Amino acid sequence: MSGKTAIYDIHTQLGAKIVDFHGWIMPIQYSGIIDEHNTVRQKAGLFDLSHMGEIEVRGVEAKKFLNYLTCNSMDKLSYDGKIIYTGLLNQHGGFIDDLLIYRRTQTDYLLVVNASNADTDFDWLKRHAQSFDVELNNVSAQTALTAVQGPLSAHIMERVTGMDLSGLYYYHFTEHTIDGKPVLISRTGYTGEDGFEVYSHWDDQPAIWDIIWDEANPAGAKPIGLGARDTLRLEMGYPLHGNDIDPETTPLEAGLGWIADLSHDAFIGKEKLVAQKENGIAKKLISFTMRDRGIPRQGYEIFSNGSLVGTVTSGTMSPSLKVGIGMGYVDPKSAERDDVSILIHGKHKRIALHKGAFVESKTYRK
Repeated sequence: MSGKTAIYDIHTQLGAKIVDFHGWIMPIQYSGIIDEHNTVRQKAGLFDLSHMGEIEVRGVEAKKFLNYLTCNSMDKLSYDGKIIYTGLLNQHGGFIDDLLIYRRTQTDYLLVVNASNADTDFDWLKRHAQSFDVELNNVSAQTALTAVQGPLSAHIMERVTGMDLSGLYYYHFTEHTIDGKPVLISRTGYTGEDGFEVYSHWDDQPAIWDIIWDEANPAGAKPIGLGARDTLRLEMGYPLHGNDIDPETTPLEAGLGWIADLSHDAFIGKEKLVAQKENGIAKKLISFTMRDRGIPRQGYEIFSNGSLVGTVTSGTMSPSLKVGIGMGYVDPKSAERDDVSILIHGKHKRIALHKGAFVESKTYRK
């Protein structure tokens, strides 16, 4: 599935610059990437994320099926209304996709997958479902997703829903209604700020967007495009599928070993991860800031002691820090060195290796 989302006309009315994003006609920016980025960090932003994919997995063996198909343990979804982040891996331990899994009941789960991978993911799941008592439904075409992110997001969503959201913690969700229309509201996001993602029926999104916008706009919120979404996630060090993780990259190489639970039953790709755990990895994802002036971009070469050791996978000028930041893969030895540089327009620019997020997370936790 691809094309326009249900609120395409609203985007054009708001003056969005529109681009083709994996076949989807999406807003890349409205007032400008830096302005939108800072608005999310300081107030709140409203996102149309209806290009994302949604897949339902139901049945008495749903948990067993997901334990086999994904690398995190479904035991961590110990009660209804909880969410985990995990990976759908191939036989070589590489990422087919990274995704969120929502537990509605012990036999009913919602998978939220990346836009460009929705059909591939569904086909992969179907291929393996024949051995399990499960039912799969690709509900992407019927499901819209609107997100509110930023420090004012709880205030906005409490006014929209009439709910006290203080008991809804990060990576948890509830089912509710907005203007009589059923929605699933999760306290999740891709920005590092407190925020909510609102899943609704495709046809209900225009009305729901307008209702949220009526509360968000007076609070100083703005519509946010995919450009600022990318700078926001990069400041948090969140990987992007297709850039920082892909079918040739394992969770251990990407610094996501925490989502690969090697203690639970066999899952697709586990043997490769166990071998990497024992023998080491051939490449490692690093985060870095620029020591010299320059903006790192995807594809730029990384050098250590004059030798080519890797490639930048994501890079930008951080609107919050006002310095170039990025991520990339290098050989593990180079990940510990301090003589690392990037080749930018024919000149070596020094970088400083960085651990963790570039800015502090403000997600709402217990």
